[in-house]
Amino acid sequence: MRRWISFFCPLIMIFILASFGFKSGETVRVPESLIVREPTPVLYPKNKTEFKTAMVVPPFVGSSFIGFREALAFKESQGNYFTINTFGYLGKYQFGIGTLQLMGVYNATQFLNNPELQEKVFRTNIARNKWILRRDIDRFVGKKIRGVEVTESGILAAAHLAGAGNVKKYLRSYGAVDVKDAYGTTIAKYLKKFSGYDVSEVPPKKNPRI
Repeated sequence: MRRWISFFCPLIMIFILASFGFKSGETVRVPESLIVREPTPVLYPKNKTEFKTAMVVPPFVGSSFIGFREALAFKESQGNYFTINTFGYLGKYQFGIGTLQLMGVYNATQFLNNPELQEKVFRTNIARNKWILRRDIDRFVGKKIRGVEVTESGILAAAHLAGAGNVKKYLRSYGAVDVKDAYGTTIAKYLKKFSGYDVSEVPPKKNPRI
């Protein structure tokens, strides 16, 4: 009985497979609708703004005075208190020795190693530039020069870059007299880049010192 079962079982399996129409070596056909004959178009949104990455300049703290301060510091030194650039400008806000002396700071090493002092100097310098440029702030804020709206924060940032006297010349010449720093950055660029911050918390002050 066992010999008969072992003999007939393979024959039965062959018969079943043959009845379903499978033949040895037969090629399976792919349906015509599934055959790819040309490149498939890549699907992407027509409005590319959907995929804009939100770029945050660290640290992002809005349009307050702190936001203005940190954005300017990031542009000057990436917020590094202890750096000196190739032209000898110092610290987080890249002050020159001459400007520091105007505010009563004479020790460059002490300044460079004291973040608290650097913050005091920055605020004092803003108050000083506000006083020097107070009439120009009243006169030009809200106007456009070369397509850029003039704001108080833009004026103060430009004064930090090039000095209050050069900013006066720029404003009063309506952009005809512009200057740039040693790296090629212009007053016009800072007026635009740092516009729209609220710097009202620092009052103007004549000849302030630390």
